[in-house]
Amino acid sequence: MNKHTLTTTAAAVLLAGVALTGCGKRESAESAAANTNDGVVAQAEQKGRDMQADASRGMDQAKQAGRDVAQDAKAATDKAGDKVADAVITTTVNAELAKDSSLSALKINVDTDNGRVALRGTAPSEAARERATQLASNVKGVVSVDNQLSVEPAKG
Repeated sequence: MNKHTLTTTAAAVLLAGVALTGCGKRESAESAAANTNDGVVAQAEQKGRDMQADASRGMDQAKQAGRDVAQDAKAATDKAGDKVADAVITTTVNAELAKDSSLSALKINVDTDNGRVALRGTAPSEAARERATQLASNVKGVVSVDNQLSVEPAKG
């Protein structure tokens, strides 16, 4: 082989090597870019899923808070309703006692709690005391009657 052919062959081999190395770097750069893009896409997708999960948890918490508020409002309404019912019972028992000539509504204190009536004060006789229990028991909404009336005969 002559020197010129040898130089040309060496140059061709060297040029081919440089070209292949450049291609490999380009493929490597493209691969790295693709991997980076895949990583960014994966991170964005994960962040989206995390945000969706957070939003879902927030909605669940808001729904529960709404249910709690509704339940508290119902309990408050029920309690207020019970107090109104107790006031109606107390007023009705007082009216029934006032209608009875042997009982003095002014001498009998009527308290009501959840439909349970307590009578405190005095009655002129045992029969009048029992009559007070009967009158209170007949009022709508009364669950029980605690008759604490003491008997004090009328002075003469």
